[in-house]
Amino acid sequence: MVRWHALPASEVLEKLEVVAGDGLSSGEVELRLNRYGPNELPEEPPVPLWKLILQQFDDLLVKMLLAAAAVSTLLAFTESSDKFAHALVEPFVILLILVLNAIVGVWQESNAEKAIEALKEYEAGEAEVRRDGGAFRTIKAAELVPGDIVRIAVGGRAPADLRLLELTSTTLRADQAILTGESEPVMKEPEVVAEANAELQLR
Repeated sequence: MVRWHALPASEVLEKLEVVAGDGLSSGEVELRLNRYGPNELPEEPPVPLWKLILQQFDDLLVKMLLAAAAVSTLLAFTESSDKFAHALVEPFVILLILVLNAIVGVWQESNAEKAIEALKEYEAGEAEVRRDGGAFRTIKAAELVPGDIVRIAVGGRAPADLRLLELTSTTLRADQAILTGESEPVMKEPEVVAEANAELQLR
């Protein structure tokens, strides 16, 4: 895996076989789009509720507890009638805990799916890109490919994972709250990140 953040800008351009002043040719864009696919999160169909519930019981410990509840229930039937209700307390408690665990698990899974959907709202719909040696033009962000030269203006959203080549302003601060939860924008520079294995937010 190439660690683009640890390479000088010139080496990044060389590896991606692109000239910053020209951008990619239309033919090369088509080839790369076929090779890498569109620049968007894959659409996954929502998991049905019944499948989410079944997933909560697909665990060794849960299966062992279900088996224990079943054995306890069978043993309860061997008890005398006056002790029968008391003998059912243990399996009932086990089943109640498992049901509550399943409810919490389904709720957490549903929240995770909603969070992923919310993330998609932050995706940039468009990108300014230079191609065929022309001026920057606006395209759909989904049409970006590795090697595209992208320009971001003040207040713009990063339409893809990008390697900063140069600044036309004195500084660049990026709001990474969606990635890290930090409330303050973080300074970004075109220089290489010294640590190749730096955390994602430091790249």
